[in-house]
Order: sequence, then structure tokens, then C-alpha cells
Amino acid sequence: MSRPIYDRVALIGLGLIASSMGHAMKKWGLAGTIAGHARSAETRAAALEIGFCDEVFETAAEAAKGADLIVLAVPVGAMGAVAEEIGPHLKPGATVTDVGSVKQAVVDAVSPHLPEGVHFVPGHPLAGTEHSGPHSGFATLFQNRWHILIPGTAAPEAVARLRSLWEAMGANVDEMDAAHHDLVLAVTSHTPHLIAYTMVGVADHLRRVTESEVIKYSAAGFRDFTRIAASDPTMWRDVFLTNREATLDILGRFTEELFVLQRAIRMGDGQLLHDYFTRTRAIRRSIIEAGQDTAAPDFGRTKPSEG
Repeated sequence: MSRPIYDRVALIGLGLIASSMGHAMKKWGLAGTIAGHARSAETRAAALEIGFCDEVFETAAEAAKGADLIVLAVPVGAMGAVAEEIGPHLKPGATVTDVGSVKQAVVDAVSPHLPEGVHFVPGHPLAGTEHSGPHSGFATLFQNRWHILIPGTAAPEAVARLRSLWEAMGANVDEMDAAHHDLVLAVTSHTPHLIAYTMVGVADHLRRVTESEVIKYSAAGFRDFTRIAASDPTMWRDVFLTNREATLDILGRFTEELFVLQRAIRMGDGQLLHDYFTRTRAIRRSIIEAGQDTAAPDFGRTKPSEG
């Protein structure tokens, strides 16, 4: 067992990421006491029953009181309200972080509510599954996955301490500014999710293909779109509304690329298609070589990952 990195950690929101953090901190002895808060009494009870929280509270303010690390694991659209609630109850020297998929909007929403002497280090774990809720977490979720920290103006020692926590939970940690994070994620996560939602929606509206056929033959690629499109709808609504500019930029570029392929198919330009697919295939190989996925069938995952 490691020596605790934080004596008291408060998890605000007890879904997949927070529960996985709780399991990981328990497994490797990284926190002295883990407090939790969720709006639902059922979720709070589940967190205690499962055991990834030592204490749960009805309000975020109670959970945050006296904590050395406070993790905001609520939808991006709710971050500001939670920060406003907990702000007056944070102890000097505490660190506040989050696990949202968008960073600039979180910085703008949370920063004004945090008192002087509290360190704010936004973060984003690039790990997850399409499952949600307190029962979905597991200790190894972050193993060999990237976690991005946004140091901003936080004290270097606060950033280093939070980095050590994520590394102890198995993550690779990188640092970047909020705007760059949002552009990178618009390419690697946000726009692919929107495309997946759209493709599943197209199948739903294409009545020439029956529902049974869509399900029966989904192994041909549609299955992978449905895996992504099964992700939490509240979270993804907030992602697109709060990372609007970067997502629209990448969607515009995607549309341009789609027109190029559309024209190549119409004109029978097999060489362009072959060259294009060869270049994109190399990116998949690079992801496998970087250890971020495996070439095994069914993604090689025991728990399907969002990527």
C-alpha cells in the first residue's frame, strides 16, 4: 500500500469516472478518506455499499468541507453551479480539479467561484466506457490511458501532487492549455461521437433497412458506431454546447473531406480512394503501436472503451 497522496478526497458526482477513481485510490492506498456526493439518494447509498466512498453527503458543500482534493465529476453544464456552492467551504491550500471533456468552458465557469489560496487544476482522463453510474467503475480504468492536466496559474507543487495521483492510478499524464485541449479533443473524441450519433440516426430513419437487419448485421461496422453512440446523452449534449467553436471547425473540415471522397466514388477514382485509405490505415497502426488499443478482435477489450 502506498502512503496517501491526499488525506481527504471529495468526489462530487459518483458516476463512472469518480467511482473508478474511488476504486483505484482504495486499491493503491492513495487517499486517507474518500467523501462523496451525488444528487440521488440511491447513488449515494450505492457508493457506500460498493465501498469506493467512506462517507457520503447530501450536499456538495458538506462533502467538500475539509477536503484536500475536490474532484468535480458532474456534467460540464453543472460545473459552475457546483463550484459556486462549494467555494465558501473550501479549506486554504485545497486543490480543485475536474474530469470534464471540455476545458475552456470549465475554467470560465469554475474559476470565479474559487477563493484565494485554493488551487484549480482542471483535468480530463481520456478513458471511459459507454456505461455510467456508480456500479460501472473499476480500479484499472485509467491504466495506460492519458490524463490531461491544465496547469493554468496553479502553483507548481499543486500540479505535481495531482499528477502523482493520476500516475499512481496508472495514467500517463500530459499538460496543455485549455484552448489547445479543446481543439485536440474535437478531433479525437467530440466530432467522432457526433458522427457516430448521426450514423445511428441515419439507420433509424432509413426504413428500407429493417430494424432486425440493422441489429443482425451490425458486426459490419455499425456495431462500433452504436457503442460510441450509447454514451451518456447529458454529458455529450454539454460537450457540444460548450466546445462549439472547435467542434464546428472540425465538422467543417470533415464535410470537406467527405465531399472529396464522394466525388472520387462518383468519378470512379479508385487511385484516390486507395491512397486515402492507405494514409488513414497508418493512423490506426500508430494508435496500436502507442499502446492505446489492440489489434485483437472485438477491440481486445473486456470492458468496451470510448477511446
